[in-house]
Amino acid sequence: MLVAIVSDIHGNRQAFEAVLDAIEVSDCEEMWCLGDLVGYGAEPDACVELARRHAAICLAGNHDLGVRGDLPLEEFSRGAALAARWTQETITPETREYLDQLKPLNLDEKVGLYHASPRDPIWEYVLSALQAELCLDSQGHRVCLIGHSHVALSFSRFSGDAATGQTRAADEELDLGAGEWLVNPGSVGQPRDGDPRAAWLELDLDAWRAVYRRVEYDIDGAAAAIRAARLPDSLAERLAYGQ
Repeated sequence: MLVAIVSDIHGNRQAFEAVLDAIEVSDCEEMWCLGDLVGYGAEPDACVELARRHAAICLAGNHDLGVRGDLPLEEFSRGAALAARWTQETITPETREYLDQLKPLNLDEKVGLYHASPRDPIWEYVLSALQAELCLDSQGHRVCLIGHSHVALSFSRFSGDAATGQTRAADEELDLGAGEWLVNPGSVGQPRDGDPRAAWLELDLDAWRAVYRRVEYDIDGAAAAIRAARLPDSLAERLAYGQ
């Protein structure tokens, strides 16, 4: 089965729609989301509705949990906390109901699905080989998908070797047929790897291969929506830089 993996949409409708359009013309049979439908961006209701319609699996990210009230907003950065409070005051009851049912991990598939990491599904940013090594030690699946860091990357470990990893560019392919893996598709709504295009991943669960994808979207429109909502201007500015 070919699956589209997305993560960290963060209320960015323009980016999410562009990715969904790309998925529609691909051979992917399902779309799975690793969480953070809301946070930072100005259109949380639209993004949750798109997930409701298109996601066969959807996890809860830390921003979703913060908006739900499950995490204290004091644990978030100033911009993230302001966006979460605005989102709490803005979303419809239907959006809140959908967010309330989500969990930060799913262990029922051929791959492990976590918002952040196998060690800490909510908060851990896996950005180093040492962190990956510890996660690979603790995960139950040979291949796991993670989000949260907003960076398209992968870590792998083969018998007798230490874990290694690197960031991944558009159209790079992974052969997941051997070894243990942590794979991050990057962020749809707020990339932080220097490429402002929305990121997603094609995952072939039969051939054990993956391909990183990027798609252009209306960054100016997403930024304008953030400013119109009177959210911090930094949240709009960073979109053009992929940081």
